[in-house]
Amino acid sequence: MATAPVAAPAGEEEGSRAPAAAHQAGGPEIAFFDVETSVPQRAGQGYALLEFGAILVCPRRLVEVASYATLVRPADLCVVSAASVRCNGITRDAVAAAPSFLAVADAVYDILHGRVWAGHNIVRFDLPRIREAFNEIGRSPPEPKGTIDTLPLLTQRFGRRAGDMKMASLANYFGLGRQKHRSLDDVRMNLEVLKYCATVLFLEASLPEVLSVENLVEHAITRSKTNGATSPEAIKSGANSSPDSSKRQRTISQVNNPTPDGDNQESVDPAMDRDSSELISHIEDIKLNATMLMGVSSSGYSGFLEPSDVSTECIQISANPSYYTQRTFIKHKDSPLQLCCAGLKVQFGVSSKFLDNAGRPKLNIVVDIPEDLSEVLEFCDNLAQRTSQESGSTSEWRPLTKKYGYVNRPTVRLNIPTTVTSDASIYSTDMYKKEPSGNMQKLAFSQVDAAELDSLFVRGNKLDAFFSLEIYDYQQNAGIRLVAKRLVVHSE
Repeated sequence: MATAPVAAPAGEEEGSRAPAAAHQAGGPEIAFFDVETSVPQRAGQGYALLEFGAILVCPRRLVEVASYATLVRPADLCVVSAASVRCNGITRDAVAAAPSFLAVADAVYDILHGRVWAGHNIVRFDLPRIREAFNEIGRSPPEPKGTIDTLPLLTQRFGRRAGDMKMASLANYFGLGRQKHRSLDDVRMNLEVLKYCATVLFLEASLPEVLSVENLVEHAITRSKTNGATSPEAIKSGANSSPDSSKRQRTISQVNNPTPDGDNQESVDPAMDRDSSELISHIEDIKLNATMLMGVSSSGYSGFLEPSDVSTECIQISANPSYYTQRTFIKHKDSPLQLCCAGLKVQFGVSSKFLDNAGRPKLNIVVDIPEDLSEVLEFCDNLAQRTSQESGSTSEWRPLTKKYGYVNRPTVRLNIPTTVTSDASIYSTDMYKKEPSGNMQKLAFSQVDAAELDSLFVRGNKLDAFFSLEIYDYQQNAGIRLVAKRLVVHSE
């Protein structure tokens, strides 16, 4: 489908033209955008906006319905340094004849305001640059209806198959050519990468017995050769590994997420013979076990870290202002801190005495934690509490870890969130059962049933937990909530 170019990146007259009337601010389209800036040359020097490009995309069909791009003349042309030109190819001569941001602000505002914003790494880079540009001309910046940052989204859903998951790496992974570092070109490349990733994930989910295992093994072997990361064969021989093997490179990501309910055994054709069904089941077990081994041993499940991988010096509290509210996050090296720990012992089964806003029970279990995890969590708890007090909160802070028993064993609550669908409430946590043989089976639940969960999380049972840390401040109570993303219960 041909796009409807709204403006071209040249000249003040064209660059300052507003988007077509059919695409004024607040439309239903998703605004994929990208900015190019100068490269700061000294401490304290900010970024100067040099180019803005956006494509309005139909959310139903993911096709372009309009585009807009313009170069922007900075207040000081000297900020366009040699390093800046090497980065994006935008020269002083190119922007000298371009319109100022004041001249194109209306067009940029109309493209962005009231729409869903999308782009690669926009939360950390592009959004702040847009707000800075509007603040510099004394205008209120546009606000999004929602935000889609494809960098963390693809890192979580697709895994780090493309290395650092930067746009250039993703483009190279899919054979889309070199990234040009020009706004409109990068936006179109972002859209192509998103479609490619979605297609691969769709195929793997649809044909797990054909694609997922092959990709998992091939990718694991390839990475073990190129990055020194652990292959499935190396995991089997873990007993013979060196004492410091736990410090090996931990950048493997889960190559294939476990297939959704109904995508493995339940999707087998009833007409298939018994041998075929058992083969498919065995393949699924191989995939799940290999994935979980990689996940637990190398923090591979969507970027989860073992306590020994966490440096408290790199933990920080970060506020992320959004259109509706301002949320506070715990980060480790600029990424949301998520942790995994194996062999936790259940102390208290499922509790449902706490209710959410809708009156539904908030499910949680209490588990013992080792000292290294306790140290990380207590550091986060103290830092978050101090930040909360400094921000002026008067809520009572609830400690994250609690001591239990005569030996003052540290324990925490792991929350099991639920999601309400049109049919019923379901668990948001992926739950598995691990047999003594090592085989794992994903547990399927038709509805939320605290009694059924209580029979699973029996006192003394051990489990592997993958969880995120969420700061809350609600009804004069504040603290950190541990939200279980995946729980693997060990069978006795």
